[in-house]
Amino acid sequence: MALPAGTQTTYTTTGEREDLESLIYNIDPTETPFLMMAGRGSASSVKHEWQMDRLSDADDNAQLEGDDAAGLTVVETVRMANFCQIATKAIVVSGTDEVVDKAGRNSELSYQLAKRSKELKRDIEFTMVGNDTVADMLSAVGAAGAARRSGAMQSFYHANSVVGGTALPGANISRGASPGADGGFNTTTDILGAPTDGVQRALLESTLKGVIQGAWTNGGDPSVIMCGPFNKTVISGFTGNSTRFDRGEDKRLVAAIDVYVSDFGDHRVVPNRFSRERDVFALTPELIEVRYLRPFRQHALSKTGDSEKRQLVVEYTLKNSNNAGHGIVADLTTS
Repeated sequence: MALPAGTQTTYTTTGEREDLESLIYNIDPTETPFLMMAGRGSASSVKHEWQMDRLSDADDNAQLEGDDAAGLTVVETVRMANFCQIATKAIVVSGTDEVVDKAGRNSELSYQLAKRSKELKRDIEFTMVGNDTVADMLSAVGAAGAARRSGAMQSFYHANSVVGGTALPGANISRGASPGADGGFNTTTDILGAPTDGVQRALLESTLKGVIQGAWTNGGDPSVIMCGPFNKTVISGFTGNSTRFDRGEDKRLVAAIDVYVSDFGDHRVVPNRFSRERDVFALTPELIEVRYLRPFRQHALSKTGDSEKRQLVVEYTLKNSNNAGHGIVADLTTS
């Protein structure tokens, strides 16, 4: 059909009001499961330290009646450390932008502060479990021209917990073939070294069960399995000793595992969007803390013109109280 002559349409109308919703849609994930799982504490220096110790191995203990008592060799504690890392976000909003009528928010400054706060938490989560570059996983003391760094969770994993000094039972580790190698804490330099990636391989149920068993044997309770989205689907494919059933009454097939039950307890399987996909952690939550030298805060920066300036700051470090209570299956395929 032809448009009748002289018909006014929206294509030629002047003054048509815009139809702009007063909502802003953002689906970027803000969940930080590692940060939420970890305990929270304070630090009082840029270098936060703690000690680890162990009991002697259980042994057959039968002594002669009336025998003299001989002192045992003292095994010294191991002094661990991590450095507080500073993370910031700065917001600058012009005076005009703050007062003009805007869709979806009344105050641009408040909106940006809320948005950047979420980004800071994502940055911390990524630093602790998700750094794709192993060089960024090590701790660093910092200098005038170099930022301090908190070592990532991956850098704590070492077969003997420490490099140099007293050796304690280490983490329970499964790595790919050469050149896969541990990081670990160096008692001489106080630095957490970065691991070395190995050849990638598929995640096997037997491998995960092995590191869980090791953590439990050492005294841990690895009640959380944390992994990226791909290996969450792999874990959901584990068969164990059970048979899957579909729920015929509601026409659903259950194909996910949210709690994995091993011989050593129940383990909550937690997918983490920021976790490094090639690593699967078996974690004892009670042994993990985030220590804050400066908790999340925001302050006004000096006014230098027609704008409002704010800075969000947090200074934190990761504390792994005892490495022996955790496990990791590293160097996994990611697709």
